[in-house]
Amino acid sequence: MPAGARNAASPFRIALFWLGIQAVWGALLGISLQARTIELVAGAHALVAYGRLATLGAIVAAVVQVAVGPWSDARRRGGSRRIEFYAAGGLGGAVAVVCFYGAANFVALTFAFVALQAALNFAIGPYQAIVPDAMPRARFGVASSWMAALQSAGNAVGAVCAAFITDARILGGALAALLIATGTATCAHVRGLALQTQPKREPFRVTRTFVDLFISRALVYVGFYTLLDYLLFYVSGVLATPSIAQAKSTSGVLILVFTLVGAIGAALAARPSDRLDKRLVATIGGGLVVVALALFVGSHTIAGAAAATLVAGLGWGIFLVADWAIACRVLPPGALATTMGVWNLALILPQIIAPAVTTAVLGRLALTAGTQGPRVAFVLAIGETFVGIAWLWRLSRSAIGE
Repeated sequence: MPAGARNAASPFRIALFWLGIQAVWGALLGISLQARTIELVAGAHALVAYGRLATLGAIVAAVVQVAVGPWSDARRRGGSRRIEFYAAGGLGGAVAVVCFYGAANFVALTFAFVALQAALNFAIGPYQAIVPDAMPRARFGVASSWMAALQSAGNAVGAVCAAFITDARILGGALAALLIATGTATCAHVRGLALQTQPKREPFRVTRTFVDLFISRALVYVGFYTLLDYLLFYVSGVLATPSIAQAKSTSGVLILVFTLVGAIGAALAARPSDRLDKRLVATIGGGLVVVALALFVGSHTIAGAAAATLVAGLGWGIFLVADWAIACRVLPPGALATTMGVWNLALILPQIIAPAVTTAVLGRLALTAGTQGPRVAFVLAIGETFVGIAWLWRLSRSAIGE
């Protein structure tokens, strides 16, 4: 332990790196990946090209997280604080995001996006073990609330930057600087902490509880990524926005509202997630997201889309806190990053499934170039989210440590 190590972790400071990571994803997954694909791929081919690129990036993310998990756990048992993974992933991600915004053609864009996925996911799996590493069990809900709140704040920052910074070099540089700054702050804090008891080696086991939690989370995230992936297309087509620049700005504002309200939802869910049945908290959040998706489907005005966004953001913030708190209680401390890497496939695989399934359905219905495509996508998201929340109730109270 470094000299002067403290006994208490700051939930805010351990969550800061999540702000930087999520700012990058908020910019890319919400706006820039779609917009840059539209810029570099002609006409109706852009939607298909986007689906393929999003799928490729998610595959890379999945492979990296599964591979790095056991290495991270072995390092932790040997006395590591996992800081080396945060630093390498953050620096590599900063370089890759600059290259992404500087790409002059779709091939270069593809290489940059794959590199970004590899770098950030090298850090993400080990980093997500930080709450059980640093916080006592009784404070998992509060720590999860900070992680969820700064995730929302990071997504908001990224969306605003992507929507309103028109110079690609400045945008890439700003996101890279934020990633490095927040990663440095978290690394400095973790370096001075007295961490929780060093876990013993545990094998990764696929239990029924883990499988049910995985399936539930994956289905909810398929719905989330379907909403996120097709929001720009919804704004451009369904809301009849006259230009791609205006569609980007409008999408950026909607994502900003979603993420800011998400932070409020996360704050509201902090204490209930420590005191109440976490399945109930997650269900309330997921139910609000389903209502919001229905509002999107029925709306054709910016006012209706804004109302739907408010409801969706509140629900998503509540769900995130409960989701994180359940995982921190269920996943084994002796194989935390390993299990997190597999558990995070429930977040990564939906990045593959959402565009793949939606593209297949829209292609089958001959809606890939029409204005009704985004509406159909959101109908699919309603079903995916509903089934995911219902599946969560297969978990017993005892299984999630209640």
